[in-house]
Order: sequence, then structure tokens, then C-alpha cells
Amino acid sequence: MRTDSGPIGILSVDDHALLREGIAALVNAESDMKLVAEASNGQEAIEKFRLHRPDVTLMDLQMPALNGIEAIISIRAEFPKARVIVLTTYTGDVQVLRALKAGAAAYILKGHVHRELLGTIRAVHAGQKRIPPEVAAELADHAADESLTLREIDVLRLISTGNANKEIAARLSIAEDTVKSHITNILAKLGANDRTHAVTIGLKRGIIEL
Repeated sequence: MRTDSGPIGILSVDDHALLREGIAALVNAESDMKLVAEASNGQEAIEKFRLHRPDVTLMDLQMPALNGIEAIISIRAEFPKARVIVLTTYTGDVQVLRALKAGAAAYILKGHVHRELLGTIRAVHAGQKRIPPEVAAELADHAADESLTLREIDVLRLISTGNANKEIAARLSIAEDTVKSHITNILAKLGANDRTHAVTIGLKRGIIEL
């Protein structure tokens, strides 16, 4: 990243132009910040990062072409000192953990951008990490939970798109009894009453996406 003492260079990554416009207005009104580039998907974010080497990157998670987590992983593999703030509507603990493991330094809910963005940018630029209290609470609530296996996540994802056990078995090339066993495990691990409840929990926690 830059070594001079000029304004904090910021890359804004989001597939919604309106949100990027709002961020640009907030950032450019500050004397110690400057929006150096914008991107609308993860692939573009990687290219813009290489070109502009921003001090701080604001990264959405749900985007076409390449999602935010994959973009963070790619950017930090090439630039280990990259400082990334995740901007998202999701509080789900699984989604948060994925972002933090990918190397995100902070997490901001989009509804709090006006209140928290500028202070978080300065904190992350100074080498600090920031997680909102409600996100930290969500992480703490599920810290001791047993994680779903990759196969169980596959099954839950197929349930969410309306597939019956027989269809899930065919799609995953496994026996129908194995599917039933996976579903029993999924319900137990998520504390769900039934398939629909499991899908609701899976979406809320960021285990699966629609």
C-alpha cells in the first residue's frame, strides 16, 4: 500500500451503483480520505486493486462473477497487507467467519454505513480490527455449535431449492437412506424442527445462499 502520508486511498466494491455513490459522497467529503477506484464485482475488484493499490478496500459479499470472500482471498494472496472492510446486509455467523478467515479486518452492516464507515476506515488503516456488537454476539451464540459437513451443506442447499429426498439422492449420487441420515444430522446440528426450519436457519446464519 502507499507509503506517503496523503489521504487514505479507498477502493469501493459493490454491485449496487447507488450504494457506491453514497460511499463516494461520504468518503470524498473527508480531508483525510480519497476514493481511488470502484468495482461492481469480485473479479473487477482484484483488477482495480492491482492497478490502484488502495490503503483500504470496502468489499460487498454477494456479487456476480466472483463473490466478496473469493475476492478477499485472491487479493490477500497477492497482497498480504491488504486491509479489507466487509460491507454487507448479513449478520450470519458462518458468513462472518468466512470473511474473517479470508482476511477481512472489519465488518460493517450496510444499514450502519453512515454512522460507522468513516471511523472504521480510520481504525482499519491504523491497523485495528472492528466487529459490530450484534455481529460479535451472533458469533458468540454459535461458537460451540457443531459445523455442518460439506456434504450436509450440499443436502441443505438442495432442500432449499425444493428437492425431495429422492431427487437429492440422484443429484449427489448417494442412497436415499444416506440423504435421510444427513437430514437427521442437519436438524440436530442446527436445532431445527423440520426441513423448512433448517433452511431458514441456514440462510440466516449464512451457511447457504439462495
